[in-house]
Amino acid sequence: MKERLRQIPKLDRLLQREDVAALAERWGAAYAATACRTALDAARRRVLADDASAVSTLVDEELAAALSDARLRPLQRVVNATGVLHHTNLGRVPFGRDLLQEVLSELSGACCLEIDLASGKRGVRGDFVRETAARLCGAEDALVVNNNAAAVLLVLSALADGREVLVSRGELIQIGGGFRIPDVIRQGGARLREVGTTNVTDLEDFRRALDEDVGAILKVHLSNFHVGGFSGRPGTKELAELKSENVVLIEDLGSGCLVERLGEWQSPDPTPRQALRNGADLVCFSGDKLLGGCQAGIVAGRKDLVARLAVHPLLRAIRPDKFTYAMLQAVLRRYELGLSHTLSPWRQAMKGRKAVAARARAFRRRLSLDADRHPVRNTVGRFGAGSLPAETIESAALRIADRNADRAAEFFRRADPPCMGYVSDGGFWLDFLTVEKEDEPLLERAARSFLREEEPS
Repeated sequence: MKERLRQIPKLDRLLQREDVAALAERWGAAYAATACRTALDAARRRVLADDASAVSTLVDEELAAALSDARLRPLQRVVNATGVLHHTNLGRVPFGRDLLQEVLSELSGACCLEIDLASGKRGVRGDFVRETAARLCGAEDALVVNNNAAAVLLVLSALADGREVLVSRGELIQIGGGFRIPDVIRQGGARLREVGTTNVTDLEDFRRALDEDVGAILKVHLSNFHVGGFSGRPGTKELAELKSENVVLIEDLGSGCLVERLGEWQSPDPTPRQALRNGADLVCFSGDKLLGGCQAGIVAGRKDLVARLAVHPLLRAIRPDKFTYAMLQAVLRRYELGLSHTLSPWRQAMKGRKAVAARARAFRRRLSLDADRHPVRNTVGRFGAGSLPAETIESAALRIADRNADRAAEFFRRADPPCMGYVSDGGFWLDFLTVEKEDEPLLERAARSFLREEEPS
């Protein structure tokens, strides 16, 4: 065993290898050296465990694995063939080259982030975006922070600190990553007061809970789940009856869909404009879901309340940067021009199953695959990221592997660029609802490599 351990090469020898040098050229010598140390440690463990393979083979295998893992770690482009439009793990909304190019033209040099070019004096950060967001929401004013959780936290900190916040028990949700409404309320300095039951809460439950300690009523979008059967919660218009000078009505809309109708599709959720019209004092929603932009949180509503948020000390810690404002400006501009259908959420959702299936079959023909072994089946896609959880989108998917599905999934995941499909019914599938046209050549290259090297004949 000592002789075999001595056969494990030194780090400097591995650093001279061509594949290691390629990693070092892209990400730096220190990063490549870390991958090599990982490989050497793994090879040493296998020797100590009496692995009978030749030491050179062990080192080659572990180095190949370490380099592959190292290549996958940095943030990079991924082909989304999952059928989930806004996959949280895949960066949610894809921006598209045209949108990024518009933003790039504004940010490639200096920009007027905090200067009033008309007067030459210091301006307010994001003033134009705030005005545009307010206009689209039918609000008196708006404010932008770095995500929707921060928006809710800021609202509660500024308007309900030290007071009670009424929330239906059926809306005390947790979404991905551990974001819990009760925790945010406590962090905001308010006291949670649960109202009603898990499945049924009525207006009288809220009315009975009202007292001088209550500072706000919070209505929360259910995000990534929905409740059916015997259930019910009061709507915004009903809750607005309970507002007063000392009690504000806040509605967390989650995704914040600005589109009421697109073609035959009609949003099942209220838009910010509808929620404010129904009596909410403030609404909060995300910028990187149904809005179609980058991560951001938008608060819109009464001018006097937004003014209180704007001077709160917490805002300094959660304000967005110039990229967020530039991206929101480009996205909101499309809404104002009536071009929301060109943004990713709606462009993808409105493709139609017939067109998606035709693309999947054309892809299969280019690969000369047998239709029986590699069928194209009807599927349903989803918006994802906690948006419209009960809504499905007609789609179609191609079965690229009919056995060893997990192995196929790993092969595509380790492709360059990585390609994400899904495993179902013992096969590995590619859903073309979420595959962009420009991604098809990349997906085809990965599929050809898989079929040639991995799929047994």
